[in-house]
Amino acid sequence: MTLFARKSTGSGRRYEPAELVPTVEDLEYAAAHWGAPGHNAVVMTMGALHEGHATLIRTARERVGDKGFVVVTVFVNPLQFGAGEDLDRYPRTLEADLEVAFAAGASVVFAPSVDAVYPGGEPQVRITAGPMGELLEGASRPGHFDGMLTVVAKLLHLTAPDLAFFGQKDAQQLALIRRMARDLNFPVEIVGVPTVRESDGLALSSRNRYLSAQERRTALALSHALFSASDRLAAQEALRARAASLPGAQGRAENRAEALSRLGEARAAADAHAVAQAAEGHGAGAVRAAARAVLDDAAKADPPLVLDYLALVDPADFTEVADDHAGDAILAVAARVGSTRLIDNTPLTFGATQ
Repeated sequence: MTLFARKSTGSGRRYEPAELVPTVEDLEYAAAHWGAPGHNAVVMTMGALHEGHATLIRTARERVGDKGFVVVTVFVNPLQFGAGEDLDRYPRTLEADLEVAFAAGASVVFAPSVDAVYPGGEPQVRITAGPMGELLEGASRPGHFDGMLTVVAKLLHLTAPDLAFFGQKDAQQLALIRRMARDLNFPVEIVGVPTVRESDGLALSSRNRYLSAQERRTALALSHALFSASDRLAAQEALRARAASLPGAQGRAENRAEALSRLGEARAAADAHAVAQAAEGHGAGAVRAAARAVLDDAAKADPPLVLDYLALVDPADFTEVADDHAGDAILAVAARVGSTRLIDNTPLTFGATQ
């Protein structure tokens, strides 16, 4: 094991010894000596750590406290890379990763070899993601979620945490992990942490480093599309609330549009009519359209954005929501800019003001 010295910022910290543990035996030794029953956490990564990962680690540290035990795993899992994907190209920056992890509050970093995780070769028995795993990312990357869930299940067994922290940026992954933990009775709380963005709005990703300056400008369309959709939804919710409060505006969406028309608000009336046309009292169609308009413009940029999917889905199963959907949803997008494939999403709530 390699010991990394770190200055203490307080007394009694159980995570003061910051160690790299490369084997399962080392991990078991560390857990036996520094583990904190009821306060053990894991943050799983594939390395190339950035501020998004650091936020996960800090959140884990805050939840378990100074005397808790936080394991950060660094493992590039070959099972979740398909043919033609960037397994060999994926950045491996372990020394830098250790600095990020320990600065954010990791107790140990578990960075095993492929042989340590899969002794004897790839496992013959694997977790199957089921119907949700065949949608969106699963359709674009067949087998990806089976490989992801297999390694997550294995790492949950090896690290035995009370809490496991995952980013909302990989929303479908998070939903599948939660479903696996519930369906297979894993004794762990799965904690989602909001997406961390760069100052220009681009969701933090290890793959952002592949983007040229021009490609990055095009890639900003992903977050801009989500922001546009969120703004449209907020406006529609506000319009419905205002229209519903006007005399004679109770009931059908057409009445709300008429009420807004009486206020002389042409755009508001148009929006309300669009809501009425798409679905009674809801605006899923208009929200999708707002995002797609931004992405369509980006498809004409140089270099162009090549859209993989734009989907407004139920967070429970990642199926597309109907136009009359009320409640929580996730607007998810995936696209390629140059040779780099990026994903992003935002949570939305329909009918929040009703």
